[in-house]
Amino acid sequence: MFEVGMKYTSKLTVTKAVTAIEIGSGDMPVLATPMMMALMENAAMLAVKDALPEGFTTVGGHIESSHLRPSKIGDIVRAEAVVVKVEGKKIEFKISAFSGEHLLGEGTHLRFIVEREKFMSKL
Repeated sequence: MFEVGMKYTSKLTVTKAVTAIEIGSGDMPVLATPMMMALMENAAMLAVKDALPEGFTTVGGHIESSHLRPSKIGDIVRAEAVVVKVEGKKIEFKISAFSGEHLLGEGTHLRFIVEREKFMSKL
């Protein structure tokens, strides 16, 4: 059962591999915005994973976030996702990312509950 308030925190140490210059989203050695957003999406996925029936998962449908400040190599970034609304197969999250106590970004994320086999059969 999915409930408002379910949450999870994912963590990432900023390495060269997740910098903007390495993944091609920018030209500086700082945490890439797409990597910050992927960490937020990971937290949302894991927030509801244990409540899913056998054979089901969630997939991302929409994500929107600010990216307010840079993070350097060696920083530990944590992303938090909290369920704010459940409507049928739609789950809405408030997402945020931090480095220490500094807010890096925040926004919203939408995930859909899908049956794995049925979803993959559409490929």
